[in-house]
Amino acid sequence: MSATKPTLAHVAARAGVSISTASLAFSESGPIASATRERVLAAAEELGYRGPSALGRQLRSGRTGIVGVVFGDALRRTFRDPVSISVLDGVTRTLGERGLGVLLMPGGTHYDSPDGMNPLLETAAVDAAIMLWGGHSSDPVYKILHERGIPVTICEGAEVEGSPTVSVRDREGSRAITQHLLDSGHTRIAVATLPLGGGFGPGLVSDYDIDAPDLPYWYPSHRRLRGVYDAGVTPVAIWSTQGSLVEEGQIAATNLLNPANYVDASQVPTAIVAQSDLLAAGVVQGARQLGLRVPEDVSVVGFDGVDLPWLGDDKLTTVDQPLAIKGEILAEVTIDLINGNVGAPIVLDTAVVNGTTSGPAPRR
Repeated sequence: MSATKPTLAHVAARAGVSISTASLAFSESGPIASATRERVLAAAEELGYRGPSALGRQLRSGRTGIVGVVFGDALRRTFRDPVSISVLDGVTRTLGERGLGVLLMPGGTHYDSPDGMNPLLETAAVDAAIMLWGGHSSDPVYKILHERGIPVTICEGAEVEGSPTVSVRDREGSRAITQHLLDSGHTRIAVATLPLGGGFGPGLVSDYDIDAPDLPYWYPSHRRLRGVYDAGVTPVAIWSTQGSLVEEGQIAATNLLNPANYVDASQVPTAIVAQSDLLAAGVVQGARQLGLRVPEDVSVVGFDGVDLPWLGDDKLTTVDQPLAIKGEILAEVTIDLINGNVGAPIVLDTAVVNGTTSGPAPRR
């Protein structure tokens, strides 16, 4: 064989078929006999032909083979979060098994573009996009993608016509873990929330209206907070954090457990519901820095069910959600979306997992 790189024409000639027939053999579609396909593939192997150009396939199909994943924050923070990593693992693994690649796109508003948005949202060639944490019809990220005609899957956001949604029963999970604390005798319960948005926080929230309409961009935070109220608990205090970070949990603990922030020291909580496991881990550390024992003096519960081996002997009492499965489902419904099929909303179950960071309410 010559040093010339083999082409589809060379393969067709070796197999004794037309170029169009050889092309059909590689595309695995169209009216072609199995014996003919095998003859073409055998000829390709003999010649060292690897298959049609990926770029050529893209040009012919009008598809890129790439799915954009919009994660809404700085990459360095996303990759500190085991929740994001677990979901991304499920997404990328499932898409990869179907021959699709992933382009990570921060969706924040700190860029030098005219609207402050990531320029990739305007220019990236993708077949579809997954908004990893929230989204709604008036979200600027969604609007950019929608105006470009890019189909969008939304994770933990609002239902939007034409966009499949995947979420978990976090309101029910939050209610269940609050009930767990009530069953242990706790009556003074505080909450460390993920960002609430809508003018709330960061800091103490003094005027939260449980009956107010949902703020669409911050659905998970409000759903989880309302789950606490669903259990019949009015929190003694609510601290809105700036994000799911251990240090934010430490700040929350310092404030929620400070007697100076209460009219009467007897109002200081004996339990704190944190809206993520990273926040809960920070609350545990913050409580101990104040000289409090966990769970003897204060119980701490989280949300997510992630593995945090660096907590040592502590095992968080938490709400487990199927993170990797969520990522796999996000990928599957996005593949369906690329093929023109919009599925019904998918909501996944959660479950309380008892750990070592919660116990009976202290007698004081």
